[in-house]
Amino acid sequence: MRHLDEVVGTPAPVISVRPVMLPAPDRGDDLLVRVSAPVTGDELPIIVFSHGFSQSLDGYAPLADFWAAHGFVVVQPTHLDSRTLNVTPEDPRYPEIWRFRVEDLTRVVDRLDLVEASLPGLAGRLDHDRIAVAGHSWGAQTASMLLGARVLDAEGVPGEDLSDSRIKAGVLLAAAGTGGADLTPFAAEHFPFMNPDFTGMTAPALVVAGDKDRSALTVRGPEWFTDAYFLSPGPKSLLTLFGAEHSLGGITGYASAETTDESPERVALIQRLTLAYLRSALHPEDPSWSAASAAPADDIDPLGRIESK
Repeated sequence: MRHLDEVVGTPAPVISVRPVMLPAPDRGDDLLVRVSAPVTGDELPIIVFSHGFSQSLDGYAPLADFWAAHGFVVVQPTHLDSRTLNVTPEDPRYPEIWRFRVEDLTRVVDRLDLVEASLPGLAGRLDHDRIAVAGHSWGAQTASMLLGARVLDAEGVPGEDLSDSRIKAGVLLAAAGTGGADLTPFAAEHFPFMNPDFTGMTAPALVVAGDKDRSALTVRGPEWFTDAYFLSPGPKSLLTLFGAEHSLGGITGYASAETTDESPERVALIQRLTLAYLRSALHPEDPSWSAASAAPADDIDPLGRIESK
């Protein structure tokens, strides 16, 4: 992975603050976020990260720390499904919790003034024109909707367009695939919103999928997690990770008990490739992604493969 280390460069020290409160009177609970940034640098691009089911702003440190150390401001909201909030299915907000998730990401972008003010020395250092979204699992579906994906209703009619033109690119990690007949009966009953339409997801995105990621939510196999790539228009790239299950080697935390396929090497590859992708997606003149994609085979094999369209 020496070549990829040369592509990403030298990390900077990171400062992080939590919780930062963003007022959300229509949400029932104000939105709490973590903000992480390098201590040096200006015109810093922004990543808004959506966590998986039941996680929180304290998760995904292997990604957030790495991205921030290499020049991004990373904002991590805690969604209403977080185990830290204890919003139960009896809560009147629960049926629309997927929509609240999308609104959480939009609210972060709306209130970048509060994000900047939250961390000493950060004001004036953000590049408000270069914003990306990223997410894992349910968070990947949440992020995809700001890129143009929609939710199909029971009749297959696309729902509201919740895309945001301020979002220039995305990274979708273990994103759920199509719904309908592809869902198990349990998933169809409990997660009717898990019925994405990717045909309108026109913004650039990197889709990351594990070829051993078998989900109890679908009757299909691991290829279900590649739908966001194959069913959306370009420009898109797909990173398929060999042997990876749903935690993709352990991206959810440095010591996450739910990781079933622990692999520091796989996490390191994801760190470097997602960084290279977002650099080039937000700065088209940046050669990081082309250089990473053309890395010698021993940099990526036997960990995975990249394809693009």
